[in-house]
Amino acid sequence: MSVKKQSSMRRLFGFELADLQSWSSFVKLMNRPEDPTSLAVLRIFFGILMMLDIPQERGMSHADAYYPNEDRECQFPLFNFLEPLRAEYMVIVYFIMFLGAVGITLGLFFRCATICFTITYWYVFFLDKTSWNNHSYLYGLIGFQLMFSDAHHCWSIDGLFRKKIRHSHVPLWNYTLLRYQVFLVYFLAGLKKTDLDWVTGYSMDDLGDHWVFSPFRYFMTIEQITLILVHICGFLFDLLIGFVLFFDRSRPIGVVFCLSFHLMNSQMFSIGMFPYTMIATTPIFFHNDWPRQFLSRCLPKWLHKDDSPQYSPSCLYSKEEIKPEETKKGERTKTTSVSSVKNAPVKATLRHQIFTIFAVIYLAEQAFLPYSHFITKGYNNWTNGLYGYSWDMMVHSWHTQHVKITFINKEKGEPHYLRPTAWASAKRWSSHADMIVQYAQCIKGKLKEHGYNDVELRFDIWRSMNGRFNQRQIDPRIDLLSSEAKWSPFEDTAWLQPLLTNLSDWRTRMQQIETELSSKDQNALVTFVADFPGLHLENYIPPDLNTTIEVLEGEVIVEMIGLQKNVTLNVGQNISVPSGDYHNVHTISPTPSCYMYVYLNQSDVQIVHLWDRYYNLTDRVLNETISRNRPLHSEKEEADLVRLSYEDVFTELRQKTIHELLELPHDYRIHNKNESNTNWTNIRLQFETSMNRSIVKRLDTKIKWHERHRRTFTTFFNKKKKQFLRCVQIVKVAFKSIIYKTDFIKLVDKEIHNNVEETPSKKIVTEESPPQVPPTEHSSSSKKTTKSTNGKTKKKEAKK
Repeated sequence: MSVKKQSSMRRLFGFELADLQSWSSFVKLMNRPEDPTSLAVLRIFFGILMMLDIPQERGMSHADAYYPNEDRECQFPLFNFLEPLRAEYMVIVYFIMFLGAVGITLGLFFRCATICFTITYWYVFFLDKTSWNNHSYLYGLIGFQLMFSDAHHCWSIDGLFRKKIRHSHVPLWNYTLLRYQVFLVYFLAGLKKTDLDWVTGYSMDDLGDHWVFSPFRYFMTIEQITLILVHICGFLFDLLIGFVLFFDRSRPIGVVFCLSFHLMNSQMFSIGMFPYTMIATTPIFFHNDWPRQFLSRCLPKWLHKDDSPQYSPSCLYSKEEIKPEETKKGERTKTTSVSSVKNAPVKATLRHQIFTIFAVIYLAEQAFLPYSHFITKGYNNWTNGLYGYSWDMMVHSWHTQHVKITFINKEKGEPHYLRPTAWASAKRWSSHADMIVQYAQCIKGKLKEHGYNDVELRFDIWRSMNGRFNQRQIDPRIDLLSSEAKWSPFEDTAWLQPLLTNLSDWRTRMQQIETELSSKDQNALVTFVADFPGLHLENYIPPDLNTTIEVLEGEVIVEMIGLQKNVTLNVGQNISVPSGDYHNVHTISPTPSCYMYVYLNQSDVQIVHLWDRYYNLTDRVLNETISRNRPLHSEKEEADLVRLSYEDVFTELRQKTIHELLELPHDYRIHNKNESNTNWTNIRLQFETSMNRSIVKRLDTKIKWHERHRRTFTTFFNKKKKQFLRCVQIVKVAFKSIIYKTDFIKLVDKEIHNNVEETPSKKIVTEESPPQVPPTEHSSSSKKTTKSTNGKTKKKEAKK
């Protein structure tokens, strides 16, 4: 029999141009029979990864804390009518989701398992917008696709009991949807990275010094690594890797890059199972029979029976494909059996038509959604599109500088300041107008419970995106409970402040200023602020900070409240503001003003100096002890010798006070105007903790790589074991609570926590003084004594 030669288009793309010229030929193409083994591999890997993901990132192991029955925090669902169930029922929802993941892995009651997993997954997903991200959205999409697929036609328990589906063909659209979805994740992420902030290296400006890039530091600077490897190479990878994986000749190179990329991501970011899920989806680009070919080559014939797939009613066959071919001995081939031929349709049925239409709609919808922000205008903020499905991964780096919530009791005209995390532990609500409105309405209800029936509510949110100035995100003069604060998913939000993109060029100058200040004094901290005309910034300076304000652009008036003095500043002028007091900075120029705070913390200077002396002392003593112990313990490896010597050193050093170790006068104390006495116990604890970390880093260089990897795996395994055990415990408690109608939370405290923790007071969390600006992040409380720093300050403190 002559073998039909494939055309170049068929070899490259897997189909002929004629397959797209009519609807009937396209239906036949989408339902073309394919080998089921590759789809089965994806199903198994995805199920296992979801079993690991549900207790951790989905939150099953702590569902009782996420959804308490009493004193529940404000919720941020996609639709306001969605509400979480009681805690015990939420545990059952998670349990059903987990059983669905088990069923997907085993191929047991597959259709029911995928339905249970997908419905419960999307329910939990829609309940909380603060936890949305691209990879969580991807998991739900893959689960949705599996719900309609025939991924259980191979290597499944269902196939053991249902001969009709056992090792049978699957239609091509099963593979098409998955390949297209994974391709879009990469390709659209690349298109989103054409953003100027990404191309110029401002999106992820702190990754260059990560240890995964250590080999490149021998011939590249950190700035070059950040710009070239992280941003430019990351852009090219996302844009091109889908094409590289699609074609046979370039696929091996793509697999190497994919493995390297995702393994590096797993070390750089805390993104759960996402890197491993993307690795698991990479083989979906291979030939569909690659697992069968792999097993036939690696396993002996008596262990692996290489049977070709049987016919399936889900596919469409040509008459030539189902015609029994005769062998030389007159026997039928393995491909054909009498019972299987009956399940081989040659004419498209309504089922084939419907699934083809479903595939086309899904493909079009997934291409359209990431660019649908011209419809969902209400979700546009400084970036376009609803968070979660835009695939703009890592393009925007956010820093929340400060959040101030003010509510005014209209009956008495009294202002109060509410802690931002009073009823929302998640901080992401402050980034999006829809969640800001939801939080405002929730706060209104909470305040009514505490006797505040008629209030005004104003938010003052300061943020920075991709290294720009810290600026207001919303208008602080708007009462979010009034008719002025309208929000609609299909209309622009009028009370949002625009991103000051005209000041983006200042970022290079800002970096230069930080470098110059650091070269003069490593303890100098700087915060860059931009404000709109007619608005003012209220700020409090803690007593231990020497602070200067310098104007970079525009004109401001600095109002020093305690001194009852106003000073006008123009470009290049600066002034020292009093510590331990409030001041206001009014923007009076017709254009936005730009200025910077320069802080010098006297207590930090002293502590850093003492730490240097402490570190040098302990390091010198440790090296001497190692040299002394080496002849005595010659059989020990270097890492064990360092551990032993370290224990000896600290046993010796703890016998002396910090004053004796550092040769300090007994009356020496840290310069801090808030404290009359220095807490040397805390300082010594901080020093010892920092020293322990430095020793851990030193040991990492001594430990052999296999021991280091074994330790990492053991830590991961113990963490997962702990999570699974807690999941088992809370599921048992949930069923017991439902059956015996007992209080679930009390039962958890009794059987899991072993002791009832003290319940928090229901007293309203308010403050009678406004929080200072700009703190590093949302403060747990807005007390006046909190230090004012920013995100870039954090990096300097870490280096110190």
